[in-house]
Amino acid sequence: MTVITMSRTEIDRMSVLQDLAADRIKVTEAATLMGLGRRQVFRLAKAYGKDGPQALVSRRRGRPSNRCYPTALRAEVIGIIRERYSDFGPTLAAEKLAELHEIHLARETLRQWMIAAGLWKDRRARLKPVHQPRYRRDCVGELIQIDGSEHWWFEGRGPQCTLLVYIDDATSRLMHLQFVESESTFDYFAATRTYLERHGKPVAFYSDKHGVFRVNKKDAVGGDGMTQFGRALHALNIDIICANTSQAKGRVERANGTLQDRLVKEMRLCGIDTIAAGNTFLPAFMEQYNERFAKAPSTNGMFTVPLPDMTTSTMPLPGRKSARSR
Repeated sequence: MTVITMSRTEIDRMSVLQDLAADRIKVTEAATLMGLGRRQVFRLAKAYGKDGPQALVSRRRGRPSNRCYPTALRAEVIGIIRERYSDFGPTLAAEKLAELHEIHLARETLRQWMIAAGLWKDRRARLKPVHQPRYRRDCVGELIQIDGSEHWWFEGRGPQCTLLVYIDDATSRLMHLQFVESESTFDYFAATRTYLERHGKPVAFYSDKHGVFRVNKKDAVGGDGMTQFGRALHALNIDIICANTSQAKGRVERANGTLQDRLVKEMRLCGIDTIAAGNTFLPAFMEQYNERFAKAPSTNGMFTVPLPDMTTSTMPLPGRKSARSR
């Protein structure tokens, strides 16, 4: 017994041709039902009468497409990815193949090849629980999400350190990046001062409940319940908002994930292995990142408030002693 594999369309055509052969329908009706011309109907009816259902099966089934890439090219690409980009995603791998190897492939083509080779998982295999996103602010610079991401940024070439990330809530634009040894109050002071001098004051910073931003000890007595960082922002009339969950500050969390993927690999390709070299590399990387991932704000306005004169301010920022300490 011969088994013939047919598609749904081919089965429907066989049913129409059977009705045509039994004179239950006319040629015009058969052409309409199959979406073909009269000549095609006559051709299929003749072939079906001669060879049966086998005549309706596509002769291309089971054969490679005439437009597919050569097998040698596919093997070469998979070999390059295994050797140099084994932990790259399809999009970044396609960019690097075009940039460094002069091999231009569509992202979707490369994705399918990587899935078949076991180098990538499809979207369903990587899905995580969905959380309703918080609406973006309207203006650039209105709300800045900040976070510290401790990671092996230089992999085995250098020490583990922390990347301080300042991202605009309205556009997901990286506003400031800085490598530091640890997520300390002093390092946040220095990074925030650099941000403020470059971009001006936002309405608020949006952070997690790290001890730099909030007093977490329930049995704390005395004081005003504010951290040193909180007092500095209060002196500048900048609010500090502490998120209850990581999903609430999802934009900076997602940026951290992208940075831990792309930034690590870009620094690997450039041979960067120190905090100083990393901080030198960051401005150029930020520019490329923002061109690729930043969104347009809902309004064309930009919220910026200039800083007070630091030479007369009594706020205890790094590099300036307060009037009392002098």
